Amino acid sequence: MKRFSLALALCSGLSLHAAGTAVWEMHRYEDFVKGRFTGLSLLRDGRVQLAPQLTEIFSAGQPYIWSVARAADGTVYAGTGHAGKIYKIAPGGAAELLWTAPEPEVFALALDRAGILYAATSPEGKVYRVSAAQSADFFRPPEGRYLWALAVGPDGALYAATGDPGRIYRIAGGQGELFYDTGQTHVTSLAFDAKGRLLAGTEPNGLLFRIDAKDRGFVLYDANFAEIRALVPAPDGSVYLTAMGGAVARQQAAAQAGQPQPGAAGPAVTTSITVTAEAQTGPAIQTQPQPAQQQTPPTAVPQVFDMTGLDRSALLRIRPDHTVETLWESKEENAYDLALPGEGRVVFATDTNGRIYELGPSRKTTLLVETRETEALRLLSGGDGDLLAATGNLGKLFRIARDLAPTGSYQSPVHDAGAVARWGRIDWRAEGGALKVSTRSGNALRPDRTWSDWSPAMNAPGGIASPNARYIQWKAEFTGKAVLDGLTVSYLPQNSPPVLKDISVIPYAAAAPAPPPKTAVSPQSAATFSVTVTDTGDSASSTSGGTPTQTVARVSVPQLSINWQAEDPDGDKLVFTLESRGVGEKEWKKLKHGFSETHHSVDAHAFADGRYLFRVTASDREANAPDDAREDVLISAPILIDHTPPAVRLSPARVQGQTVEIGVEATDAASPLRRAEYSVNAGPWVPLRAADGVTDSQREEFAVRLEAVAGERVVVVRAFDAAENAGVAKIVLP
Repeated sequence: MKRFSLALALCSGLSLHAAGTAVWEMHRYEDFVKGRFTGLSLLRDGRVQLAPQLTEIFSAGQPYIWSVARAADGTVYAGTGHAGKIYKIAPGGAAELLWTAPEPEVFALALDRAGILYAATSPEGKVYRVSAAQSADFFRPPEGRYLWALAVGPDGALYAATGDPGRIYRIAGGQGELFYDTGQTHVTSLAFDAKGRLLAGTEPNGLLFRIDAKDRGFVLYDANFAEIRALVPAPDGSVYLTAMGGAVARQQAAAQAGQPQPGAAGPAVTTSITVTAEAQTGPAIQTQPQPAQQQTPPTAVPQVFDMTGLDRSALLRIRPDHTVETLWESKEENAYDLALPGEGRVVFATDTNGRIYELGPSRKTTLLVETRETEALRLLSGGDGDLLAATGNLGKLFRIARDLAPTGSYQSPVHDAGAVARWGRIDWRAEGGALKVSTRSGNALRPDRTWSDWSPAMNAPGGIASPNARYIQWKAEFTGKAVLDGLTVSYLPQNSPPVLKDISVIPYAAAAPAPPPKTAVSPQSAATFSVTVTDTGDSASSTSGGTPTQTVARVSVPQLSINWQAEDPDGDKLVFTLESRGVGEKEWKKLKHGFSETHHSVDAHAFADGRYLFRVTASDREANAPDDAREDVLISAPILIDHTPPAVRLSPARVQGQTVEIGVEATDAASPLRRAEYSVNAGPWVPLRAADGVTDSQREEFAVRLEAVAGERVVVVRAFDAAENAGVAKIVLP
């Protein structure tokens, strides 16, 4: 458990603290599977070793090999797209073009007991009987644009699966009849189980049908996927299948018609041809390439149900009792085909670098081999234990032998150190044969010509020779029976400086300290020190305490709250120093040092009227060695501090007819005035307009005009400066 926990912390390769060495560690299956394999297998326990030998035996020179079939003598037939060609590959590897179909896609091939080859073409296609001497029309479904699958039944009849609509036809004695209508858009796969019952996978609802007789079917399984892609019955009565959420049948149909399918999984198509095959007369079609047919407008393909959020693909086993076991599932890869080569092994092919996976009796997934093509589309197992894999983009045929490859290589994913790093050691755990490791580095996200060359191969762990950079990659060369069990790269990322943002100074009023509690005294002691003197000079009673004037105390104390934002790209702990300096002063005065909060409050009265600057210094010195520590400095804009209220002077009242006018002059020494207002007999405040129209100077004049009425009135005028200080004056009107 200790090793596993360490991997969880370090497998991302990012340094948690720049103060220490960071480690990029790879030893789990999930770590290694992100890299590229050549002649290597990846075991479920995370070990990398030599793979079964992979040999390219045929290249079609076309984007896809959609279909393959193997004859009893070992001859292999391959149907391609987008030129509709069928090739014959002899056991020794010699290949020849057998026939070119009028349609661009050969999605299915089948051999009957007599060794006769049948080919299903699309779109608007037919089933052809193909031989070296001649090829002839065999069957054309009355409905269905696509022919997806062929299967030869125990009765010797040929069964064909169509799409748009999804139906199954039985063809015998040169005659075809509708055998079963699934009600689905496409029937994507066909197979016969051990009891001779027809199995059919469909799209878009991912239904697996078991069809016992004409027009008599049973839904054996309703998958939580859009499409049942491949079916292989096992001798024990189980059925293995690959299910996909991306509806490859729909995409292949769209691909040959040149229709974009956003979000659909499956092969990426680089060439698009739409061809309609016209009904042909005559007994044969010659084996030479056929002339191109007239192009027809593409027909819309029905959409599938929304499978957003579901796993993209899965490998399933349906037991004889109809219970379902999920053997493998993925959100990143599509499983296209599968094979049962024996010995309890299940092999399946996916669309990530044309990978071939294997599940042994323990049901643990092994990445068996990578073809390095875009996708592996078809698998065939032979009696000698070998496997054949057909790929797409480019269309090639590979043989996967039981014997191990003599050499292999692994190329890791690119690791991001987060910043330019100083590389340390590279260490690995290996056993068996020879293992050589080399590295390269660069500052571009993907390796390109700006990266360094591969370093000289190392036979043993040691220092990394690649130049310091942000990104690094390693590769390992395997010979003999070498097994790689794990590898670590140690490095010291360059310490990134802190980043300070947005200093703000906010005034606020803190609650004034409560007055000290009154001390209780006895009547006797109070009388001892109590003296009352009247304005007549007579002594008053010793029990009189007088009537002192009550003072209205200030209820708050002005404060300045200095706030800032700070972050560290490396996640280091930061400490701050806060300083201030008045405009015109030469030196900074330290307010607080070595604290981690991003705010500080100070008594505003500690600063006299004037303009001040505040400086914050952020340092990561507590998380880094002294020589590596970095800091950032940010200075605020000038902050005006103004404690002094404006001076307000009122001129004597002047009566003009029925109006009383009072002149007002307000001045402030530190900041401009912002507003003025008056109140009569403590009533509501009434705004005043400056004589020049705008209250924006340090000196302004105003006029209060009131109606001349009988009775005494008290007029109070107040003016506010930019700091919200208020100056007040009053006048009594008799």
